[in-house]
Amino acid sequence: MSHSLSCTDLFFAWPDGDVLFDGLSFVAGPVRSGLVGRNGTGKSTLLRLIAGRLTPQRGVIRVSGELGYLPQDLTLDTALRVDQALGIDGVRRAITAIESGDASEENFAVVGDEWDVEERAEALLGRLGLGAIGLDRSVGELSGGETILLGLAAELLPRPDVLLLDEPTNNLDLRARRHLYDAVDQFRGALLIVSHDRELLDRVDQIGDLRKGEISWYGGNLTAYEEAVAVEQEAAERMVRAAEADVRKQKRDLIEARMKMDQRRARGQKAAEQGGIPRIVAGGLKRSAQVSAGKHLEVQTERLESAQEALADAEALVHDDDTIRVDLPKTVVPAGRIVLRLEDHVLRTGARVDLEIRGPERIALTGPNGAGKTTLLESIVAGESPLVPHRLLPQRLDLLRDDLSIVDNLALLAPGTENQDRRSRLARFLFRGRAADQLVSTLSGGERFRATLAALLLAEPPPQLLMLDEPTNNLDLASVAQLKGALSSYSGALVVASHDLPFLRDIGITRWLELTPETLTDVDPL
Repeated sequence: MSHSLSCTDLFFAWPDGDVLFDGLSFVAGPVRSGLVGRNGTGKSTLLRLIAGRLTPQRGVIRVSGELGYLPQDLTLDTALRVDQALGIDGVRRAITAIESGDASEENFAVVGDEWDVEERAEALLGRLGLGAIGLDRSVGELSGGETILLGLAAELLPRPDVLLLDEPTNNLDLRARRHLYDAVDQFRGALLIVSHDRELLDRVDQIGDLRKGEISWYGGNLTAYEEAVAVEQEAAERMVRAAEADVRKQKRDLIEARMKMDQRRARGQKAAEQGGIPRIVAGGLKRSAQVSAGKHLEVQTERLESAQEALADAEALVHDDDTIRVDLPKTVVPAGRIVLRLEDHVLRTGARVDLEIRGPERIALTGPNGAGKTTLLESIVAGESPLVPHRLLPQRLDLLRDDLSIVDNLALLAPGTENQDRRSRLARFLFRGRAADQLVSTLSGGERFRATLAALLLAEPPPQLLMLDEPTNNLDLASVAQLKGALSSYSGALVVASHDLPFLRDIGITRWLELTPETLTDVDPL
């Protein structure tokens, strides 16, 4: 049987009445499918609906075969053993009992056809890089990345026919990501992945773009999707320009029609006043002219309305994925100038760090989870090592006050600037007009990230050393593109802790560092 999942006429609204899907229908066949879209469009909610974690108010969801689902907010009870997390502890006990002589019917029923489950589980853990953890270990002994891979193993072990993965590479280090990529490559069935990970999405067979409650499908991986969208957007922008020109023409024609009607009315009135035409004839001519002019105006008005509708339709095809374009001249650092020096610095993790950063270096800080990358960045901020103004963008995005607007938060960080200047600068970060007055507590995840980035880059004094801690986690592809646009204008020293290799390559990293639990070393470009 061809394994697939489908949604037909799906309707889902939140309790506050906000409608997310109204009539959504699609089919995802036995291929690897990626699902992309702006934050807040409902990608994760859709997976939860398919997995049965939420119930739609209308519509039908069909899944052929067994379903596996790995949520992005996966939490496992730390008191569990690994075999319990995998769901095979009962089968293991039954096999052990049978081997010890308890050949009860109940034990055989528990085992069923799963006599090799322990060997399959160990082999699967090995393929995911978890071969050393053992089935009797406690989940509490695992790192965050190992826990995610264990969750994936729990979904893969029953051999699902349909598998849903929601941002599976978040918080995974490079080694763990490679194991997950391999698992995706080897999966046979219908696979639907919500992710912003370029390397992962370049491994799928099709991309679904979720916008305004509908999914548009594109054959090929993320790169092919972006190329196809670029062609579509270029055509859509041409349509907008043509429609705008037609609207301008129809407005001119309407104005000319009105002017001609007024001129005819004036001439008729003048002729009647001069008595050159009998009153009854003049009246007939006037009524005839008014009817003719009225019909002409009606035609011109309809043409203008039609042109305006065509413009609206063309504009709807243009994606509103604006790019951040800013000038940050005060962040310039001369080449060779030392901006940071750490000598024999010991982190809480025990790692010994010696680090000197000169000029506008762009440094990638890599290393396994738990090695202390966040600790290193936080210790730089807390200490006196930086020799220039510096700022840190943390993973938690908790720098701004929730009870203040975006522009008021910026006023706290740049009190010497005029309000209009602050608003003008925020507009470059796509917070235009009233958008700058939004309370931070009301912002979406992508908006909060953009507001925090704006506040850091526009702060006084401008940072000449900027540190980012896993900045692309939980960002949609459009927000990642906006971040890259902002960083292209930044001229200071940059340190980015990240496992997102495509992002690191795109922002022009000049130096690669790897932090291990023991030390920090320069490494070859990854």
